[in-house]
Amino acid sequence: MSTDATPSSVLPSAAPGKASPETLTGSQSVVRTLELLGVTDVFGLPGGAILPIYDAIMDSTRIRHILVRHEQGGGHAAEGYAVAGNKVGVAMATSGPGATNLVTAIMDAHMDSVPVVFITGQVFSTLMGTDAFQEADIVGITMPITKHSFLVKDVSEIPGTIAAAYHIAGTGRPGPVLVDITKDAQQNSSPFVWPPKVDLPGYRPITKAHGKQVLAAAQLLTEAKKPVLYVGGGVIRARASQELLELAEATGAPVVTTLTARGAFPDTHKQHLGMPGMHGTVPAVLALQEADLIVSLGARFDDRVTGNTSLFAPHAKIVHVDVDPAEISKIRIADVPIVGDAKDVIVDLTAAYQDATRSGAPDFVEWWTYLNGLREEFPLGYSDTSDGLLAPQYVIQRIGQLTGPEGVYAAGVGQHQMWAAQFITYERPNSWLNSGGAGTMGYAVPAAMGAKVSQPDRVVWAIDGDGCFQMTNQELATCTINNIPIKVAIINNSSLGMVRQWQTLFYDGRYSNTDLNTGHDTVRVPDFVKLAEAYGALGIRVTKEEEVDAAIKLALETNDRPVVIDFVVSADAMVWPMVPQGVSNSYVQYARDHSPSFAEE
Repeated sequence: MSTDATPSSVLPSAAPGKASPETLTGSQSVVRTLELLGVTDVFGLPGGAILPIYDAIMDSTRIRHILVRHEQGGGHAAEGYAVAGNKVGVAMATSGPGATNLVTAIMDAHMDSVPVVFITGQVFSTLMGTDAFQEADIVGITMPITKHSFLVKDVSEIPGTIAAAYHIAGTGRPGPVLVDITKDAQQNSSPFVWPPKVDLPGYRPITKAHGKQVLAAAQLLTEAKKPVLYVGGGVIRARASQELLELAEATGAPVVTTLTARGAFPDTHKQHLGMPGMHGTVPAVLALQEADLIVSLGARFDDRVTGNTSLFAPHAKIVHVDVDPAEISKIRIADVPIVGDAKDVIVDLTAAYQDATRSGAPDFVEWWTYLNGLREEFPLGYSDTSDGLLAPQYVIQRIGQLTGPEGVYAAGVGQHQMWAAQFITYERPNSWLNSGGAGTMGYAVPAAMGAKVSQPDRVVWAIDGDGCFQMTNQELATCTINNIPIKVAIINNSSLGMVRQWQTLFYDGRYSNTDLNTGHDTVRVPDFVKLAEAYGALGIRVTKEEEVDAAIKLALETNDRPVVIDFVVSADAMVWPMVPQGVSNSYVQYARDHSPSFAEE
């Protein structure tokens, strides 16, 4: 999502005809601008301060508005829509609590670089600063978690502001942009001028990398004995998966894909070592830790990947590629910093590497012998449960196998998120949606809903925990009413699973406030099957392994309504491997030799 064009030059032209501009109200101007930008779907919930826009949107024949049941759900739906379809999402809310209910989704989009335009209504400009009914300084509140926040008080500024917001959200490093519009600006009238003049003097994303830096990176690749391509979500945002594949095959280097980059490189490719980090595979973790060269592509050296940063990859030189110059050397000093769009840089780096190795490529046989040995010694696996309940890893693995790589999988946050990242095979970008940086419980159901709107011909699963599901399950009503037939798999361990795992490992099994009472035979609060039926969805409960496939197949065959499957799984199942927070990734080397449970088989 990058462009070298000036904002005005990329705006579509209005239909020819009238010699003089048409006079529109501000609310009509909002709708017309969205239509001309190509927006076809909007998620939102009305209220007094945004009511004029909702009145105008009723007359649009080009925009489908989906009425959500909670503004946070609308925000996550816009995120899922954007990620699954590689496009800009749009969400709307009213002032005050409506706007503040979007804050979690805005933060989530900011942390994971998701392009969403959030439009909020604001009280009359004459009332601002008086603590008027439902007044909140949403521009000030969101300033730290947006690429930019706009406040519009003048009706004539609406087309240019929304066009600028759309441009900012989807270019450079994608992210959320907020447009707050006062009610009088929505009600007043002004000539509608299109395309508007969009002047963003301080916003010029660098997409083309400096040639000398690319040559320096290529030279390091020719000299390395133990290189790793460390791939982050920026590769997906840049639509650079094919280019990454070509670079990987040209160099022969191993590839690791972070939590937000799952699917950027095919899982089944022989050079893919899996996901690095706290719950990464042993080969991926140790490849980074023991590398002599890390080529970081659209990744930010997140603490969940590096562990103790001061001890991370102590012998590695760093090539850091990112479209956001603020990320370069923020956490790990780069030997070769490269600011630019991942797709453009990868293309240039591949060409430079091929030129540099015409007389002979480096030999990575010894490196691959070591890494393949780790693959054989520590395959990703899991143990059977001891309490007779389902193994959650098996359930998730079967969902992926029966659905296939063309499906879309959205996960909440916690154990089920890690298992979904580990045990589903991702072969293509935009097939995996999750809250990586923010770790937002409640993300899965609305994100899946947005993904299904964006990609109606794909099967879309929300893989959720019983804790996460109870935060945003009301969007099942939105799905039923709007014919959005998502599939929801509740990995029901009757607890806040990841917190419980930490309590098991680090708090002597003191399970303080993590039992949710959702999966017991005698107590089900709530009963998820009855809850699904109340929302007009198909509800299924699965307690035995022999029932798993039949339930998944029934869900795949049901496309006239949402499906919710309550998989009752063991609360004692844990996410392995695990590098404890704050320690060195060299812990893996120690743990694999001293802990029989480190990598379960």
